[in-house]
Amino acid sequence: MTAPEPAVLVLEDGRTFRGSAYGARGETFGEAVFTTAMTGYQETLTDPSYHRQVVVQTAPHIGNTGLNGEDPESRRIWVSGYVVRDPAVRASNWRATGELEDGLRDAGVVGISDIDTRALTRHLRERGAMRVGVFSGAALADPGTLLDRVLASPAMAGADLTEEVTTPQSYVVEPDGEAELTVAAVDLGIKAMTPRRMAERGIRVIVLPARTSLADLLGTGADGFFLSNGPGDPATADHAVDLVQGVLAADRPLFGICFGNQMLGRALGLDTYKLKFGHRGINQPVMDLTTGKVEVTAHNHGFAVAAPDGDSFATPYGPAMVSHRCLNDDVVEGLRLVSGRAFSVQYHPEAAAGPHDAAYLFDRFRAVMEGR
Repeated sequence: MTAPEPAVLVLEDGRTFRGSAYGARGETFGEAVFTTAMTGYQETLTDPSYHRQVVVQTAPHIGNTGLNGEDPESRRIWVSGYVVRDPAVRASNWRATGELEDGLRDAGVVGISDIDTRALTRHLRERGAMRVGVFSGAALADPGTLLDRVLASPAMAGADLTEEVTTPQSYVVEPDGEAELTVAAVDLGIKAMTPRRMAERGIRVIVLPARTSLADLLGTGADGFFLSNGPGDPATADHAVDLVQGVLAADRPLFGICFGNQMLGRALGLDTYKLKFGHRGINQPVMDLTTGKVEVTAHNHGFAVAAPDGDSFATPYGPAMVSHRCLNDDVVEGLRLVSGRAFSVQYHPEAAAGPHDAAYLFDRFRAVMEGR
């Protein structure tokens, strides 16, 4: 059996992990984050919200279901790097059409395996998400410079990334049957399942690039407007905030998910901030404060909306309230205007991958557009 090729992971605080090369060989840099999901790694890899992040899988055994052509959430793999403990030797699933490592190699994603991902995760929980580099092959030729190269890489705070992941041109997702309503969706890093969930409810979705003008957005004549998930620091996304404020001023229905929640928060006058290590996984408990129901939800965010003083607050568009909170740490997980015309959640109700507890939010959006 061929001996594994060496690889090294170096965190910006100098902590180093040595393992085996996995995926492409070379070097990569990004923000080290961990996800606690035990399934859905293909959806994770293709989620644009993970752009410029090196993802650590806390589940030890990854790759056993291979890759297939049905589960990708976008046109490519977006993670900057991939860290696993025990990669599968071969895929064993009836849906598999390829191997995970081959897919990473084809996409040029540098990874590392055979390291103690539990120790790495504990380190990130204690010290916080931070810059990281993964090195293998020729990139290991000068080991004395690895930390310097990590420290020279860009940080996630202050990163404006939505235009790097958005669609270059608009497209339409049609429902299976007759279109009963139309939504204009601003692609800040949208996952494919989101417009699909709307299409299941008889909604035609027009997906627009992130730099779409307010005139073009409103000019679609849509019944409602949607702001998607996406990567980067929400404090940099001024254009998206302007779009939200324009929709609110026009008193049109609006729904936001993840980055879209942060855009609504900023549009309503709230600040955003960086979480210590973020929420990433498919088992986060969130309470819907309007119903008292607790949902198990899918998350992928490193930033959050700063909580107002009290759950209700005044805005230029009428009174608003915090609608959802995370039960683990009380982070704001949803906002809504009291009028009901605009609302958002920080988590992922499209459930790709993850539980379906929050699917009612798409029904709520349809009801708002119908004036119910």
